[in-house]
Amino acid sequence: MGQNSRKERTGIVVSDGMDKTAVVLVERKVRHKKYSKTIKRSKKFKVHDEKNKCGLGDTVIIIETKPVSKDKCWRLVSVIQKAVK
Repeated sequence: MGQNSRKERTGIVVSDGMDKTAVVLVERKVRHKKYSKTIKRSKKFKVHDEKNKCGLGDTVIIIETKPVSKDKCWRLVSVIQKAVK
């Protein structure tokens, strides 16, 4: 598994209450096999945020990494857009 084979996702921060951890909601669109309708699917990832720089509602890029803890195996790459407050 090389450096380029790591998965990268874009999502929105839905929780930033924990220290050095944020919860990011990633949405994707999937086509239904039988009915060919486009459906939204979402998943939440716990992300390692070393400097606590992302806030609630921010749009961020996350990347797959080796496990940091029991639930965290993603880390924050950058904040694309800060939330409007």
